[in-house]
Amino acid sequence: MQLGSSHHDDFDFPIEKFEMMLKTNEILFFDATEFENIIGHYIDSGRLALAKKALKLALDQHPKSVNLLLMKAELFSFEDKFEKAMDLLEGLKSLEPNNEEIYILIANIYSKQDLHLDAIKILKESLNFADDLLEIHSIMGMEYMFLEDFENAKQSYIKCLENDESDSTALYNIIYCFDFLNQNEEAIQFLKSFLDRQPYCEVAWHQLGKIYFENNLFDNALEAFEYAIISDEYFIGAYLEKGKVLERLKRYKDAIECYVLTLQIDDPTAFAYLRIGKCFLKLNEPEKALKHYKKALHEDPLLDKVWLALSDYHVKIKDYKKALYYINKAINIDEENVLYWKHFAIINLELDNIKDSDLGFKKSLELGNYELKTWITRLDILIELKHFKDALQTLKQAEVFFTDFAEIEYRYAGVYFELGDYKNSKLHYNKAMQLNIHYNFVLNDLFPSFKLD
Repeated sequence: MQLGSSHHDDFDFPIEKFEMMLKTNEILFFDATEFENIIGHYIDSGRLALAKKALKLALDQHPKSVNLLLMKAELFSFEDKFEKAMDLLEGLKSLEPNNEEIYILIANIYSKQDLHLDAIKILKESLNFADDLLEIHSIMGMEYMFLEDFENAKQSYIKCLENDESDSTALYNIIYCFDFLNQNEEAIQFLKSFLDRQPYCEVAWHQLGKIYFENNLFDNALEAFEYAIISDEYFIGAYLEKGKVLERLKRYKDAIECYVLTLQIDDPTAFAYLRIGKCFLKLNEPEKALKHYKKALHEDPLLDKVWLALSDYHVKIKDYKKALYYINKAINIDEENVLYWKHFAIINLELDNIKDSDLGFKKSLELGNYELKTWITRLDILIELKHFKDALQTLKQAEVFFTDFAEIEYRYAGVYFELGDYKNSKLHYNKAMQLNIHYNFVLNDLFPSFKLD
């Protein structure tokens, strides 16, 4: 084999040159930086076999290159060969004790093994000499997040922001930590202080507006979103949030204007069309609402909230068959959504599909909708179907959440009566009468043959 020749100097890119070398089986010379770029390219594109081949040739030509040895450790880490990687890195650390990349790689290996405290410890060591403090604090923040230590994570990301106030990722993470710690007031004060220094930071205004919105401070939220838009007139998220605030303030026409602007700035979204439809419905313009719901579906037929909106629309006009069709579509997309099953149950009740209605209420309860009304409606359906054993089981489940409720006790009395257990029937009847005598109409309505001696 022949070591590099002059006719190969025509190659503009090291990667093309390297791949040509592999095809021709010749050995060409690359400087260490070129090899780093080649190996980095293959690592980033997930072609580890080529990365390893390039690394072997690189170390043959530059055996003492620390950066190439770091890449060797990184490849060991990718293959979960943590012991080999750590041995190599410890050796490099003794040679270059102030090389922050070595510390970052060691921290990464600890992290991959869920040794997050060890990762944090080694990163703290590197803070004494590291040039890129932003990267160190950012990685530390993530390690604290893995540990669910949101207070220290927040402090790490605040240090990131101190090093670079344009670091929007750090800003988002700080607000996430504030939110997880339920520190709304502190988050507001932090953002206000940040905006005193960076008054045109659209991300900070946007985050401040969201906190105000969540705390029902709609006028403050509206002002914050308007400042976000002033800071960046193409900030779609701010227009959408402003639209939501205007809806809460019942300014539906202004909200529609906001949503329409998002359609003009960027590609139309199903969410914007859905919100426009809901606004038109509030303005008592159902045809326009329906038109925009259909546009939303065109943009995203898998957005289940659109199917729910269409179902609700048809409930309002008492077209329950279509309402059922649409709610079934929503359930097919998200069958774990308790709200959809509740709607399914109520619509089927309107259509006198008693068994399907019972199924809907049963699923609602299984998914955690423990409202008294849900229990009562399901009980009444089971009683109508004369499924008294199922009704008794449901009563026992309901009683866990609603102890000493007359609505439950009267139904207990009736169900035990129908099952021939007159002793328990009388006990529950007496208890029900003590709780609320006025609810005894339940027995007449649901159990017309009820009679105790």
